[in-house]
This record gives sequence, C-alpha cells and structure tokens, in this order.
Amino acid sequence: MIYKVQLKNFEGPLDLLLYFIRRDELDIYDIPIAKITKDFIAVIEEWKRANLVLAGDFIVMASTLMRVKAKMMLPRPELDEDGEIIDPREELMQQLIDYKRFRDASDILKKMSIERSHKVARQFEQELSINEGDDLEIYFKDVTLYDLARKFKDAIDSKPVISQFELNREPIRLEKQKELILKYFDGEGRLTFSTIIKDLNSRMEVVVTFLAVLDLIRDGICSLEQKDVFGEIELLYLSVQA
Repeated sequence: MIYKVQLKNFEGPLDLLLYFIRRDELDIYDIPIAKITKDFIAVIEEWKRANLVLAGDFIVMASTLMRVKAKMMLPRPELDEDGEIIDPREELMQQLIDYKRFRDASDILKKMSIERSHKVARQFEQELSINEGDDLEIYFKDVTLYDLARKFKDAIDSKPVISQFELNREPIRLEKQKELILKYFDGEGRLTFSTIIKDLNSRMEVVVTFLAVLDLIRDGICSLEQKDVFGEIELLYLSVQA
C-alpha cells in the first residue's frame, strides 16, 4: 500500500516521485502523469490525516502535478515556435533526471564512506564510466579513492537538502566546474581540498565538483597528495609540477 510511505524517509517531493518511479518500474522519460499524480496526492492526504507538518515543497509539487495533468487533458496540445508539440511533462522529467543523477552519485559516495573495500571503489569507477584499464590510483599519492569520497560525503552532509527550486536554476556543468577548479591553483600548482569546498553552496555543486575532480585525475591533468595521515588533501596541477 502506498499509504505506508513514511515522510521521514524522503528529503523532498522529488525524492518521493523518484520512489514511485523505482517502486513501479516506470519510465522516467515517459512518466504516466495521471498515475503518479494520484499516488502523490494520496500520500500527501494520508500524511495530513496523520497531522504531519509538510514542507512547502510538497504542496508546490502537488500543484505542479495537477497543472501538468490538466494540460495533458487539453484537446489541443501547446506548440512551440517551430510548431512542435510541447510535452507538459518535460520540465518535470528533466528535474527528476537531474535529481536521480544527484542521488545516484550521493548514494555511491555514502557507500564508499562506509565500506573501504576495493570492490566498492571499482563499482564507483564503473558508475562514472571510467574506462577499463584506467588506473586512477597511480595519481593518488598516499590518498585513496575512499579518502576523497569520504571528504566529499562530509561536504554533502553539511549542505542543505536539495529542492526542486535548486533544480530549476541553471544546471551546474561538469566542464565549467573543471575550468573553475583549474583557476583556483596557486603559483606552485597546489590546491587544498578545503579551498575547493569552501565556496560550494549546495549538494548538487558538491557532487558535480567531485565528478570534476575525478575527471581531472583520470585525464592526467591533476593528481592527489596527502602528506600526513590526517592532513589536508591537496590537488596537484601536473603541468606546473613537471
């Protein structure tokens, strides 16, 4: 029964929608809006009857779903400037796709922070589509992939829970984040992890930055170093170090 869904298990409305999609094995690129709206509203009503205090995000999402459902029922679909049919679900689907990427990366980071096994590290590399044969560890000087993941996981936990409003903003591009990281390096080609993290304001920024760091390491542009066991992790710009 959908009414057994617990509010405390979800970080926000997108998390709840993603739960429905996974539970019912729905196509995220072709959301059955009538069904998912019915399930969402039913859960909201059940939570209200239980006198649970709902964040405004849930109410806004309920309104959004009902609006999209109404548009889907129009006899004449809306057209864009090129005469193409506008899918009322498009914005919602993109939000869910972006949120799913965030959750997947975040979940992997959490697993790696709990399990130090090499098996988990290999799983993470596969998830990031790192080519077989790419050995990231050769660029890690006394730093493991686990150490890096743990630092980023701590950074994620320190940021506010991601919301649909954050996903509505301009997306954080991986390439742009890599360029930003390279601009931070000092004259000696060194950049501390704390410097990278301090200006990040959201969980989404932390995840994209983590992927950007791994990309720079995989491409042989940077390496990692930790001089002391509990010391600061540093990113080294290899072209400057050479």
